[in-house]
Amino acid sequence: MDTLAQYIQTLTPQLSAWRRDFHHFAESGWVEFRTAAKVAEILDSLGYELAMGRDVVDAESRMGLPDAATLAHEFARARAQGAPEKWLAPFEGGFTGIVATLNTGRPGPTLAFRVDMDALDLSEALDDSHHPFRDGFASCNAGMMHACAHDGHTTIGLGLAQVLKQNEARLNGTIKLIFQPAEEGTRGARAMVAAGALDDVDYFTAIHIGTGVPAGTVICGSDNFMATTKFDVSFTGVAAHAGGKPEDGRNALLAAAQAALALHSIAPHSEGASRVNVGVMQAGSGRNVVPANALIKVETRGETEVINQYVFERAQAVITGAAALYGVSAEMRLMGAATSSAPTPAWVDYLREQASQVSGVVHAIDKVKAPAGSEDATLMMARVQQNGGMASYMVFGTELSAGHHNEKFDFDEQVMPVAIETLARTALNFPWTRGV
Repeated sequence: MDTLAQYIQTLTPQLSAWRRDFHHFAESGWVEFRTAAKVAEILDSLGYELAMGRDVVDAESRMGLPDAATLAHEFARARAQGAPEKWLAPFEGGFTGIVATLNTGRPGPTLAFRVDMDALDLSEALDDSHHPFRDGFASCNAGMMHACAHDGHTTIGLGLAQVLKQNEARLNGTIKLIFQPAEEGTRGARAMVAAGALDDVDYFTAIHIGTGVPAGTVICGSDNFMATTKFDVSFTGVAAHAGGKPEDGRNALLAAAQAALALHSIAPHSEGASRVNVGVMQAGSGRNVVPANALIKVETRGETEVINQYVFERAQAVITGAAALYGVSAEMRLMGAATSSAPTPAWVDYLREQASQVSGVVHAIDKVKAPAGSEDATLMMARVQQNGGMASYMVFGTELSAGHHNEKFDFDEQVMPVAIETLARTALNFPWTRGV
């Protein structure tokens, strides 16, 4: 074991403590107040320059933001649960992003690494068959759970920060560590891109752990994320007595039902995979009332941006037609978005070289064929590539106790040192020229 690996192994008790703290105090997207404040406190203690809150999150570009009352409630809870007061204020109102910068003062490009911080809207299993409950770190916040390993991702980001600071003399150029809120539902990356957080980045790497990849395998260029658009549609009609004057009503429920059926009938695209799903329908107020209001929650996906846009445009036409058919209005609200992933081949090659040097890595490969849903770090990748830089998305395999987004989800914490060492080597072995 070389010196770098030995040093990272000494951090494992701290890594486990951080991860379990974040897991216990799980916070969903845009309300990661305690998480972000803790992260900021640790990064500051390591000597990083911090940009936070509105400086790295564009207010108008946030999607799927909770209402003001929820934001205020969760902010107060974060304070009650021990969020460091010194670091809490910048995140108030749902601006829970952080960019930590290590500027070496020596010439060179900017390398950025992105991790996410949010939990899912899910209640964790609270029984002895579930390791986090058995060991006392299951989520204490009802309806919020780290069931997709973002607690591990945040910890990896902090571990990487510590390792790079320890080895700062070996670095040139600039390192940026991006801690992103609201990845679930693909809601947060767009706001950080719009705020310019990626505009000076030359080489970008986002990460995930798990996703069905076996322990010891690292995917260095995941290219199977689908472009997606997530939106809510509110139908507004006219209430009326269902027996006495039904003709006076305008039935929002039927418009929503018509839209739901028609959305699932959108023709597939000849150039690749496409998806559409109506995941929620809520409507009506009483058995004898013509429903005046209805809500559907919808997502479209496509193997490419073009295919997703095709499905989304068809979906808009379907919704407009269903509303017109029943004489109601329809208002659409964008809730999330991501593009497809297209890693830069040269950067993937470099990442594979670094992963291959890590003792816990048995297989370092470019990609897998299995579908992987959607991921809004693709928007960050796209911005870096549009500016002439290189980007990729890495997945670190690990054993899981249950699938992602399951109430008994847990992962083997040994994957965290593997990921940290791989990313640290990516920076420490970098040639520090524009081309890899």
